[in-house]
Amino acid sequence: MKTLYLLRHAKSSWSFDDLTDQERPLNDRGRDDAPRMGQALAKRGIKPDVLVSSSAVRALSTAVLVACELGFAHEKITVDPAIYRADADALVAIIRALPDAAESALLVGHNPTITDAANALSPSPFNEFPTAAVVCLRFSTDHWEEVARANAEFYFYDYPKNAS
Repeated sequence: MKTLYLLRHAKSSWSFDDLTDQERPLNDRGRDDAPRMGQALAKRGIKPDVLVSSSAVRALSTAVLVACELGFAHEKITVDPAIYRADADALVAIIRALPDAAESALLVGHNPTITDAANALSPSPFNEFPTAAVVCLRFSTDHWEEVARANAEFYFYDYPKNAS
């Protein structure tokens, strides 16, 4: 069994005209929502074996804040720059390349890709994820390369306003 958590980064700031899109930080709400979602995941007893994040500042900041709440050492976060520009097919390929030694993985990325990848893998359809939303899917396989909608089970979906 493989367990996948897809997390959209928390709310980012548009206040800095001199920053590139990849450099945009979290805003105040994002800095509140990311740990709130980490706490919600921790209450469920979630301890991912691997945590993989986009290299964008807002995604990596979300990953670090969530990791802190989960007791996951932030220096063990894997930063994958390909997630930043990935479409759903590319994101699914990244997921399928995860090491089989990891039973569970938390991946932090961007929309619309997170929503599209969730819809590609989940037996239940999703509308667009709000910022900091997370979905958990479980797959009846021992190999990440085999994850697919055909062997997937929807486990839960959560978002900051629900986790309050």
